[in-house]
Amino acid sequence: MTGSRVITKKSAADFDKMKIAGQCVAAMHAAVRACAEPGVSTSDLDRAARGVLREYGCRSSFLGYGGPENPFPGVICTSPNSAIVHGIPGEHVLRDGDIVSIDAGAIYEGWHGDAAFTMAIGDVADEVKNLLEVTERALWAGLAQAKAGNRLGDIGAAVEEVAEPHAIGVVRDYVGHGIGRQMHEAPSVPNYGKQGKGLRIKTGMAFAIEPMFNLGTEQSVVLDDLWTVVTADGAFSAHFEHTVLITEQGSVVSTLAEPRTL
Repeated sequence: MTGSRVITKKSAADFDKMKIAGQCVAAMHAAVRACAEPGVSTSDLDRAARGVLREYGCRSSFLGYGGPENPFPGVICTSPNSAIVHGIPGEHVLRDGDIVSIDAGAIYEGWHGDAAFTMAIGDVADEVKNLLEVTERALWAGLAQAKAGNRLGDIGAAVEEVAEPHAIGVVRDYVGHGIGRQMHEAPSVPNYGKQGKGLRIKTGMAFAIEPMFNLGTEQSVVLDDLWTVVTADGAFSAHFEHTVLITEQGSVVSTLAEPRTL
């Protein structure tokens, strides 16, 4: 998924709208978590998320994304097991031992929120539990560096550092991004990098930070549906994401049920 290459500065009023979009995303996540269990299909998860959008007066960031030639058909991405991102909700039925990544986006009065998580279905292997724990920890390490005065390389370096002791593949073909009036705006926010390098972070910016870690190779393949991205070796993959707003009062994670200032 691609979008604008223009970096836009947001006002406090813009950020207030992004917080509402973010809270809608958090509620979509909660609805999916409550629904996800063995025997449930990924299309069932999508239906659960659709009801939340109506409650919050929001539109989906994902539904129809990509234009008329290949519009995305869901309000969430459902990416089970070896799927990294952009999985299409459908007839895949969750089983004990699976994992599934849920990516959701919402628009409130023209402003976006975007976040993802990966959850285990029933009992999973210890190495899979570790993959989920490490990926989520890496997300929060990256968020901690998303503050005015730092550089984008500080975010990427923090994410990558968490992965290094675990022989985990850090996906490089798909990265985080700016967010605002469009779901995908400049700049790109890699999950790797060097401290002190890259674009200076300033008040008024907003980012979606989203580590994607694999149990095997970092390499990926796009399936014939032209959306679903899977690991090249079939290993399990995890994906965690939050939107963070760089405000005058500090950095705010907006895609939580209660926005949190870091």
